[in-house]
Amino acid sequence: MELLEQIVKFINQILWDYVLLILLCGTGIYFTIRLKFVQIRKFKQACKQVFGKLSFKRDKVDSNGMSSFQSLATAIAAQVGTGNLAGAATALISGGPGAIFWMWLSAFFGMATIFGEATLAQKYKTKQHGETIGGSSYYIRAAFQGKFGKVLAAIFSVLIIIALGFIGNMVQSNSIGDAFYNAFAIQPWMVGIVVALAAGFIFLGGVKRLVSVTEKLVPIMALFYILGTFVIIGINFRQIPTAFHDIFVGAFHPAALGGGALGIGVQQTMRFGVARGLFSNEAGMGSTPHAHALAKVKHPCEQGIVAMMGVFIDTFVILTLTALVILTTGVLDQGYQGIFAGVGLPQAGFESVFGKFGAVFIAICMLFFAFSTIIGWYFFGEINIKYLFGKKAVKIYASLVMVFVFLGSLLKVDIVWALADMFNGLMVIPNLIGIIALSGIIALSLKDFEKNQIQ
Repeated sequence: MELLEQIVKFINQILWDYVLLILLCGTGIYFTIRLKFVQIRKFKQACKQVFGKLSFKRDKVDSNGMSSFQSLATAIAAQVGTGNLAGAATALISGGPGAIFWMWLSAFFGMATIFGEATLAQKYKTKQHGETIGGSSYYIRAAFQGKFGKVLAAIFSVLIIIALGFIGNMVQSNSIGDAFYNAFAIQPWMVGIVVALAAGFIFLGGVKRLVSVTEKLVPIMALFYILGTFVIIGINFRQIPTAFHDIFVGAFHPAALGGGALGIGVQQTMRFGVARGLFSNEAGMGSTPHAHALAKVKHPCEQGIVAMMGVFIDTFVILTLTALVILTTGVLDQGYQGIFAGVGLPQAGFESVFGKFGAVFIAICMLFFAFSTIIGWYFFGEINIKYLFGKKAVKIYASLVMVFVFLGSLLKVDIVWALADMFNGLMVIPNLIGIIALSGIIALSLKDFEKNQIQ
């Protein structure tokens, strides 16, 4: 086990400290320039597309796909997970307040990347077994004709099934179990059984049941958490200017905020900010295109514009609010001292205002966040199971995921987190190869979209 941990740690250092920082940020910058800052030019339209068409009327999900909002809700269900609580905290402890600045920057460029991913997912979606299906494997296959494309797409499918469907969902259920044990003293294995059964009920109900849950759960969980953070930040509003000062100063001069004494340098601040930001919003990872492929839209770029809002909500709203809770309540010093780590840090921030109810509040938020991620990640894995093995393997896959969800509640998952990081990082590489190879198609599609002024 120690040898495995050392190997995984070594691979993760190479991936996240060097390879992925360059590839993900470089790809985001490339698409931002090539698409002429699409994330700025089309931001107003993205807001209108997402929020201007909200309705209490339930949209129909059929073999042709789902509504644009339902696709976005499914994507956000996967994006907004435990990383929005523990990820922000880890970045702050390891990289200081300046890490938040680099989170914002990576998300800004990531919005251009995810525009390309969603556009390609729409362009190369297909009909399989009588239903619309699509995602990264399909556009990777389209990018490279012949054996290379088949092999690269298959590698991506295997990696995402392992990273999200199995290992990643163990991490999510473990987080739920820990949060409920801290808040209610309920044994994690009991929580694991309930979560696994609830997840299985949704899994086996197919895409219609999955979408029915995500389109309701995502807005509720986001509003619930946002309101709580507004109360905390509002009570500590005098510390808001200091928080933003520390973020901007800490991005380039961490030593000025005490980072030098803690061994935090600019490189470390950048590394943790970019890595945790990209890990949370999943731009460039190739996961969320599976949801965006199913949207029923007039033009592929229409869903690309909608997809940008997923990154914006995940990073610029949820992650930023978590960071402000930690910074305005002053609990970051306790994180530096090792008293709190991960989700314990925002939990301490909430407890500083709400007392014991703060732990309960975070436990409920963790349930919403992590459970929605389990649903989204299962769905992404299911599409790749169908790609590799056909529809007949779906029930076997669903049963296995339920087992992994339960096992995750029993384990101390340091090595599982590390394995999830590794497989997540590895699956980025074939996805970026695919979207870069098809960058000309994305640019032409956007040009066509703007020329015809499709709204």
